[in-house]
Amino acid sequence: MRVAMVGVGGFGGARRNTMRETGLFEIVSAYDINPQALAHAEEVDGARAVGSYEELLEVPGIEAMVISTGGKFHTEQALAAMERGLHVFVEKPLCATREEALALLEMQRKTERVVVVGHFDHHSDVGATEIKRLIAAGELGTVATFQMETAHSGGLEIKPGDWRGDPEKNPGGMLFQCGCHALHELMFLFGPIVRVSSMMRYDVHTTLTADVAHCLLEFESGLIGTLGAYHVTPYRHSLNIFGTKKSLYRDLRCPAYGDSSYVALQERRRGEAELHVPYPLPSGIDHCGAVRNFYRAVREGVEPYPSLLDGARAVMVVFAAEEAAKTGKTVTIDWEL
Repeated sequence: MRVAMVGVGGFGGARRNTMRETGLFEIVSAYDINPQALAHAEEVDGARAVGSYEELLEVPGIEAMVISTGGKFHTEQALAAMERGLHVFVEKPLCATREEALALLEMQRKTERVVVVGHFDHHSDVGATEIKRLIAAGELGTVATFQMETAHSGGLEIKPGDWRGDPEKNPGGMLFQCGCHALHELMFLFGPIVRVSSMMRYDVHTTLTADVAHCLLEFESGLIGTLGAYHVTPYRHSLNIFGTKKSLYRDLRCPAYGDSSYVALQERRRGEAELHVPYPLPSGIDHCGAVRNFYRAVREGVEPYPSLLDGARAVMVVFAAEEAAKTGKTVTIDWEL
């Protein structure tokens, strides 16, 4: 697939790696405000550099736009690409307001373009699919609740003027940046979220965005659980699922960045020690799953995943959580998208 790409450094560089690994894409042209990143994309991927996003939209013969810029640019760039008739792959978080989400969905319906959001494709993660199987098969018993944490110290690196420190562009802080990944994962495992309560702390660092967010989530099934998201501590991404027969623990980056996740089960044994027993997962994970799905959705007509709607659902929970924190009230999520 012949594509143009905006944002080719930083995470855009990682996205180029996954696209290159699949062998399914040719990055015809690229634009980035960083000239070194742009030169690297030209050298490694043969992407012809242009001087603006507007010029990138006019590159002849491309089928799609890959958007790997900061979250504050996503809506404007994705809308322009769809209006130009291009399919779109856009990173997460999808957008910063409900109004932006509605505008993106309306444009997608109008243009009938394929849009895939750069969340993880959990169908290509054997850990997530095995946990979902354990839940569905009743091997944990009735799932009573869960606890999930996502954290890193990147918030301490935010400098004055960075959009990540702007509450209008980064609502919820870490809950927006990485919590949207966690919410996408939780809805893959447990289904739609319908209500949220939350408390947030804003005084750990100098930015105006939330440094700490604790959310109580209620799902359509009646399940309740908690999600904590903070960007002022060392890294953690973990999940505890508490069942009436067994509880499950998953560490998604243990013992080092990029390593396979660690999963353990704890079985109910009345009057005996209830130890954590490592649970061996089948090997194999496809980090290119989302871009492969994008290619297949455009070329073969399969259902896009993670879709524009999946991305919108994740940030809609973030917006509801921030409203709940500011008002002190539980917020029912409006799914009229």
